[in-house]
Amino acid sequence: MSDVVMGPVELGAPQVVQAARASLPAFCAAALKIRTKSGQVMPLRLNDAQVYLHGRLEEQRVRMGMVRAIILKGRQQGCSTYTEARFYKRVTEETGYRAFILTHEDKATQNLFDMVDRYHSHCPAFLKPLATEDSAKVLTFGALDSGYGVGTAKAGSTGRSFTFQLFHGSEVGFWDNADGHMAGVLQTVPRETGTEIILESTANGTGNTFHKIWQEAEAGLNEFIPIFIPWFWQREYRAVLPDGFTKSPEEMEYQEAYGIDDQQLYWRRLKIGELGGKVWLFNQEYPATPAIAFQSPTEDPMIDPDTVARARRATGVEARGELRLGVDPADSGKDRWGFALRRGRVVVKAWSKANMETMEGVGYVGRVIDENKPDRVFVDKVGIGAGVYGRLRELGYNVIGVHSGEKATEDELYANKRAELWANLKAWLSDRPNKLPDSDELASDLGGPGYKYDSSRRLLLEKKEDMKKRGIRSPDVGDAVALTFWVGDSVQAGDGGKLAAHRLKRRYNWRAGA
Repeated sequence: MSDVVMGPVELGAPQVVQAARASLPAFCAAALKIRTKSGQVMPLRLNDAQVYLHGRLEEQRVRMGMVRAIILKGRQQGCSTYTEARFYKRVTEETGYRAFILTHEDKATQNLFDMVDRYHSHCPAFLKPLATEDSAKVLTFGALDSGYGVGTAKAGSTGRSFTFQLFHGSEVGFWDNADGHMAGVLQTVPRETGTEIILESTANGTGNTFHKIWQEAEAGLNEFIPIFIPWFWQREYRAVLPDGFTKSPEEMEYQEAYGIDDQQLYWRRLKIGELGGKVWLFNQEYPATPAIAFQSPTEDPMIDPDTVARARRATGVEARGELRLGVDPADSGKDRWGFALRRGRVVVKAWSKANMETMEGVGYVGRVIDENKPDRVFVDKVGIGAGVYGRLRELGYNVIGVHSGEKATEDELYANKRAELWANLKAWLSDRPNKLPDSDELASDLGGPGYKYDSSRRLLLEKKEDMKKRGIRSPDVGDAVALTFWVGDSVQAGDGGKLAAHRLKRRYNWRAGA
């Protein structure tokens, strides 16, 4: 990615008008002004995050004819600036388009509307229409029957009586009465060609409306596309290194996981200091991955998100050995079926399918088996999975049924088979090299479950029901990957092996005196 830069232009030249109308980046550079962090009023030239965001939204617009997007990002990365520029261009060029901005607090509402007003005030005369109303909360262009309106989420009925074509929800994770606004304001945008709904926010814990919509989008359960913007895409998020700069082991692991340079790492250190030394708060305000953004300070995830990030970035890892398929069936409706293909040190593919009835799912599993010809297939046979497993056997497929609640092979260490499977997965990730698909959905699933110990000091993975109470979805794709680590009566060599498993036991002291 690179900055979009426009050279000097001759205002009013026909070719400039044509270029600005045809391209949002060109329009921004030629027509719009922003107030920078240093207080200067400068032309809007899209930064790396904005260029990426523009590409994702345009791809969806071309594919669907409309935009429905949810954006998870860090602080001050320009997503609101970009969205208001996008909407300003639409309402000043097209007839009948009305945009509405809804923010979490009055100050933010005023700041965003001031941004729009600045766009209009500095826009060259040959590119802007006449404003027939320009007040503190409304900007209207009468000749086009278009314009802007703003509101604050503290008011429960904001915008309900209107119809908008363009909607920007800012800092949705911090809205009051967010469920009510989603049921109300968002319904004012018709599902028609040309309409756009853009929701964006930094994370604010789990279980809130923004988190729920993000999880559904990430899993393909709604029509919103999930767009994540990591903090280290901001070129200014760097600091000059002091003499004698050294890195802690935690910093070295973070740097390896996300591929940042020393100046970015030092900036992170300084920012964590500003936040009272709270690493979890930095991860929320300046996330490197979605899984980290939504990790609360009280959580102790079974699998560390940084470990997952390293495996996603890994290169040159060869896939050798038998091909294993893990299948985690689901009830009909919006629940996801989880699937994973792993060959030795490489999870070749991990994905989900939603809205499949039981027999439809059986047919899909059969096709996956026929197409990929795995050496072994593992099906979770809890609940609906028992019927899936039985029908696959009837159809002649040689599948292994795994009951996650049954006794673990090493039951002195693990409370049940599911805990053992995830422990084997964790051991495999700890015993590098290994490779995971570059999938936010999988990363979020792997970082979802917590863990604790029962009265016998055996590892117990967090129940899906308890995850749901925290607002965390069922880790269906993660469960599918874990199923590929079924070991029967011994740990399979080459899949982390007994050595990695024993290393893990010693590291986490999962058995008294280990």
